[in-house]
Amino acid sequence: MSRENEIGIRDIVKASVVVSDRIGRDVSAQLDLEEALEASRYTSHPYSTHPREWPPLVEVVDSRELPSVLIERYNAAGGEGTALCGIFPEIRRAWASVDNSLFLWRFDKWDGQCPEYSGEEQAICAVGLVKTKPGIFVEAIQYLLVLATPVELLLIGVCCSGSSDGSDPYAEVSLQPLPEYTIPSDGVTMTCIACTNRGHIFLAGRDGHIYELHYSTGSGWYKQCRKVCLTAGLGSVVSRWVVPNVFKFGAVDPIVEMAVDNERHILYARTEEMKIQVYSLGQDGNGPLKKVTEEKNLINQRELHSSGRQAAASRSSARPTKTSIVSISPLSTVESKWLHLVAILSDGRRMYLTTTKSSGTFGNNLQKPSCLKVVTTRPAPPLGVGGGLSYGPLSLAGRSQSEDLSLKIESAHYSSATLVLSDSSPSTTSSLLIANRDSTSTTQSTSSSTNLGTSVRSSRALRECVSTLPIEGRMLAVAEVLPLPETAATVHSLYSQLEFVGYDNFGESFEKLAGKLWARGDLPTQHILPCRRMIIFSTMGMMELVFNRPVDILRRLLESNTPRTILEDFFNRFGPGEAAAMCLMLAARIVHTEKFINNVVAEKAAEAFEDPRVVGLPQVDGSGSLANTRTGAGGFSMGQVVQEAEPVFSGAHEGLCLCASRLLLPVWELPVMSSSDAANENGIVGCRLSVEAMQVLEDKLRSLEKFLRSRRNQRRGLYGSAGLGDLTGSILIGTIADVATGDRSMTRNIYSPYSRNLESGAAGPSNKRQRLPYSPAELASMEVRAMECVRQLLLRCGEALFLLQLLSRHHVTRLIQSFDSSTKQALIQLTFHQLVCSEDGDRLATRLVSALMEYYTGPDGRGTVDDISGRLREGCPSFYQESDYKFYLAVECLERAAAATNNDERETLARDAFSKLSGVPESADLQTVCKRFEDLRFYEAVVRLPLQKAQALDPAGDAMNEQLEAGARAHAFAQRQRCYDIITSALRSLKGEASQREFGSPIRPSAQSSLTPAARKKYICQIIQLGVQSSDRIFHEYLYRTLIDLGLEDELLEFGGPDLVPFLQNAGREPTTGASPLGHSGAPIPAHETKYFELLARYYVLKRQHVLAAHVLLRLAERRSNGLENFSTLDQRRQYLSNAVIQAKSASDGDSLTNSSRDSGLLDLLEGKLTVLQFQIKIKEELERLVSKFESAPSTSESAPSNSEAEYLQTVKEKVKELSLDLKSITQLYNEYAVPFELWEICLEMLYFASYSGDTDSSIVRDTWGRLMDQALSKGGIAEACAVLKRIGSHVYPGDSAVLPLDTLCLHLEKAALDRFVSGAEIVGDEDVARALLAACKGAVEPVLNTYDQLLSSGAVLLSPTLKLRLLRSVLVVLREWAVSTSARGLGSSPIGTSLILRGTFSMDQRTAISHGVRDKIASAANRYMTEVRRLALPQSQTDAVYRGFKELEESLLTSLSFERF
Repeated sequence: MSRENEIGIRDIVKASVVVSDRIGRDVSAQLDLEEALEASRYTSHPYSTHPREWPPLVEVVDSRELPSVLIERYNAAGGEGTALCGIFPEIRRAWASVDNSLFLWRFDKWDGQCPEYSGEEQAICAVGLVKTKPGIFVEAIQYLLVLATPVELLLIGVCCSGSSDGSDPYAEVSLQPLPEYTIPSDGVTMTCIACTNRGHIFLAGRDGHIYELHYSTGSGWYKQCRKVCLTAGLGSVVSRWVVPNVFKFGAVDPIVEMAVDNERHILYARTEEMKIQVYSLGQDGNGPLKKVTEEKNLINQRELHSSGRQAAASRSSARPTKTSIVSISPLSTVESKWLHLVAILSDGRRMYLTTTKSSGTFGNNLQKPSCLKVVTTRPAPPLGVGGGLSYGPLSLAGRSQSEDLSLKIESAHYSSATLVLSDSSPSTTSSLLIANRDSTSTTQSTSSSTNLGTSVRSSRALRECVSTLPIEGRMLAVAEVLPLPETAATVHSLYSQLEFVGYDNFGESFEKLAGKLWARGDLPTQHILPCRRMIIFSTMGMMELVFNRPVDILRRLLESNTPRTILEDFFNRFGPGEAAAMCLMLAARIVHTEKFINNVVAEKAAEAFEDPRVVGLPQVDGSGSLANTRTGAGGFSMGQVVQEAEPVFSGAHEGLCLCASRLLLPVWELPVMSSSDAANENGIVGCRLSVEAMQVLEDKLRSLEKFLRSRRNQRRGLYGSAGLGDLTGSILIGTIADVATGDRSMTRNIYSPYSRNLESGAAGPSNKRQRLPYSPAELASMEVRAMECVRQLLLRCGEALFLLQLLSRHHVTRLIQSFDSSTKQALIQLTFHQLVCSEDGDRLATRLVSALMEYYTGPDGRGTVDDISGRLREGCPSFYQESDYKFYLAVECLERAAAATNNDERETLARDAFSKLSGVPESADLQTVCKRFEDLRFYEAVVRLPLQKAQALDPAGDAMNEQLEAGARAHAFAQRQRCYDIITSALRSLKGEASQREFGSPIRPSAQSSLTPAARKKYICQIIQLGVQSSDRIFHEYLYRTLIDLGLEDELLEFGGPDLVPFLQNAGREPTTGASPLGHSGAPIPAHETKYFELLARYYVLKRQHVLAAHVLLRLAERRSNGLENFSTLDQRRQYLSNAVIQAKSASDGDSLTNSSRDSGLLDLLEGKLTVLQFQIKIKEELERLVSKFESAPSTSESAPSNSEAEYLQTVKEKVKELSLDLKSITQLYNEYAVPFELWEICLEMLYFASYSGDTDSSIVRDTWGRLMDQALSKGGIAEACAVLKRIGSHVYPGDSAVLPLDTLCLHLEKAALDRFVSGAEIVGDEDVARALLAACKGAVEPVLNTYDQLLSSGAVLLSPTLKLRLLRSVLVVLREWAVSTSARGLGSSPIGTSLILRGTFSMDQRTAISHGVRDKIASAANRYMTEVRRLALPQSQTDAVYRGFKELEESLLTSLSFERF
């Protein structure tokens, strides 16, 4: 950047204060129309005339006759046919109909084309144009022409296309008939058609009703086109029939005009009897039409709001003719938030109406219409203004007393604060009266007014300048010539989001929205909007009017070598500041003009801008203050505070500030970026303004800055008089000795708001000569410095716009994909003012430049450093510093390394880049450059550069300083974390978990996929080792947590530093907790700590510290839970305890703890806890089955005798939840869960595990067995009871009789079997109980046989003969099993279950293998039991089978008989 273009941030910050103040005053000066009209009620001169010496304000630039084919057709009809006409500004076509023919032609130029459509037989009675709804017609059909005849309604497609060179977007228009979209009108003649921007078509019928024409693709049973009556319930049905008029019983008041307010979604209708109807279109404009109100006495309301003074000042109050409403027009929100409609009367007056009862809007939401009332009335423009007519008595000069002085308005048009009236008063020829806002700032009344309140009201009052143009014939239609699409798109992009502008895109075209900005007046918009043009369609032809803006008038004054007095009058009327701003726009050629501003005009404008005779000189605003301290009698008031003299700059400075502020207004306090989804950080981010709009604005800013720079270099104007054209260094630091003493005051006052003291001259001279604080030379120097500040601000803004365009062309979303969420949010919220003037804006701009450079020089780069660096240095040197260039040299070095094929060369280049970046780690964008090092597998830089930057950002270690407040620590840690994330991102990439990005991977896919698993592990270990070697304890913890999150626990445990164990012990723990991991009986471990203690246990196992590992696992298993977090399941706890048991068994003498300190009972403790936990799991499963049973098939109250089923079920669920949360002791499990819910099987297992011996007679065990058997019998009978006995008995056998009371069990089951058999409840076999007892004793026969002997021989138990017989049958089964098992044992087989598979005949060798002692014992027992059978007092028929069984068994044992029958 050259020295003359150097930008000082201090200078532009000071200049930004001026611009912000000027913008704020401009915004506050934009009054709502309602406020201006209210203020104008107290002024006597609401209208003004344009000076005759100036070029005209409104002039006719072209007049054209109607197309000859149209005139011929009209003449052929004899002038008696039906003729209509109008203008379609959307397609730049005028139209006219003669009977059944419709003609279209260009209204802005004659191209020789006038197509005719005459496809109907009936005369056309109404015509309309509507934008098509999307998805119904082909894309070529952009509009629909709506034609109404007395018998049918039809739609015609309109196809628009531009010229081949793109210069004329309205070159071709063709009509496409759509015969399927034609419907009958049902005898209703339509009077007018109104269309909304959302494609709705409303038609007003002569029957007084409003209809809507629906059109669609014709899917379903709906017709493709149909007519619906919206204002009559019965008529909406009958309108489809042939004779709807039979339902009209009264006088009809047809609608003659409809107007649509697309912003507020309101439809207005005017009837012949001057009624105005208001209809609501719904909140979004697509709702059903709803009538709000209808007013018919609006003119009487208007009289109440009229001002008598205004009426007397304008003309006589005598109005012999009846006043009527000529036209209605909606007011845009740009013009007024509170006034919604203007009605123009036949006498030229305007009624302003509102549809809401309260003023304004609620926030940004428009209020729903609720009424229609007159707010104020504007008097009619005065007669004869075209001849320079003034006000008061002079306005009546040359007029006879008998003449009617009121206007006779035939037609009217109102749009964007401009009124066009067609006057046909008998005393005058037909003429056009045009009234628009007066941009001049002086009035004759305010200069002499001494009433401050009146002066303020007059400055706020609406003043309109009236022009008169003669017209031949009668005005039929008026339309705006909308801006070209390119200009409209630029204006819309710049102004659409300004809150004070007041409009949003309600579906209207950019051309119409841009045209609404004309309502703001010429001064704020003439730099961006073209000259306003209107087309007047009259009976004699068409006229094109152009509205000359103040800058156009000034340009023509400068072109025509007008006398100096006229130029001075121009400056007096507009004020030196506004006039200087217009000179500046012409001199810098930044005004939107259709004609090129030649060098002569530009030079004259520059000379006028610098001419002190018209713009004034800088002065001290102190004379007025000193004079005001004098009292009215000439004495000196000691009570007055003497104000400090302030420098007031000339109009040139004010004009520069006005010009700069109006250029920057659309961007200054608005965000530079926009997001498709503001709530989601992954939304698509882009520049808020279009590239074309930013280019236009940049060109204007740079042109203005270039002009100022050229004048400074040429030492023209103030630059030459002050002698500061070649200032060096900061312009805020005075280098001339005579201003050095005033530097402090200059710095304070250089940006004081410019305000001319118009009354200072009236105060009179002071009695004493006051010494001025500044000399004229000092004031000139101060003004030059202030203008230099503004010039530098313009240069900075132009560079910022250049940067934004460059970013927008490269897709901002793609560039910022590597930004973190906070940076993205800050970027989205960044305003243009902040981007240009703040440190945060400069920092974000640096990040964006870095992302842009990465786009060019990254792995998928599109160029080299020089490609984009040259553009940045040329277009925005203040955003591209020298340090940035050095940084990208290192990036380019990395790129060369990536292209190198030799490993040594690649290593050398990478290390060279690492060396360069190590010198400036805090200014480097490591997010980008470390990705390059990752590609090169140079992980030393990937680790050490971010750590160096973290240390540079937080050199004092504030992130660890507990004495600082939390906010400062959090900020310091956030800075460090952004650096640490670069290292962890490399780990994620190697792990294969690189974050998904919208535009590609952070590293080359080829480089990532080429790594083998072994190479990945190697580089991961290298990063971990490099990180552990650093002295950054904060990073160690951050690294450890990242490794855990990535699942790299093995590498962490292998390469972790000496602080790994303390980290695992304290991770996630509150600072107040300091329990040792060995104290497993202490406080519970939070859920988020579990993974860290698991890793701690693994670490102890890896280091062969088994006892410590067992203690950690025990603590994990016993971790208590509050039920509010994710807690361990019982299966997980069982796994912890199982692993702890393994570690306790693996404990060796090499542990770090001594034998004396090691818990010798640790293994027993762990095994016992594991067993108890298994009991708990069983109980929980049983209760869950109980819950499932209740929920699937609700049972009766027998299951819960003390409570209802619902309460019982809830209790069970609560117990299940209690069992799921924590480990319970065996006592708790027995007393609180197993016994209350009758889980007797588990009770017996717990009693056996606890070796219970609490009572001498084992009554508790016997009682529990009894309850269990009863429970089993009730569930499944003898079979279930036997199954339970087999399962439980085999688990507790062998044991003493207290745990397995065979006598009790045998007697209990045998009795139950006999009872159930006798009662017929169950078929019970003779072998069931006996085999169950044998299985419970694990096949041991003797304990079972002894139990039966005891029962049969004991006298304590009285057995019935039948029960004894039952017992003897079981004894027979036992003896047979004994015999079979003895035989199988002799063969070396297992005795258990042999009887189930051994069913053959023993050979001689097998029989001899049976022990003779056992055989004799069994035979003896069989003989003895035969005797017992014979002793039974039962019939022989019942005992004979048992007797034979014993006898055959005895014989089989003594002989060689087969065992098959047993």
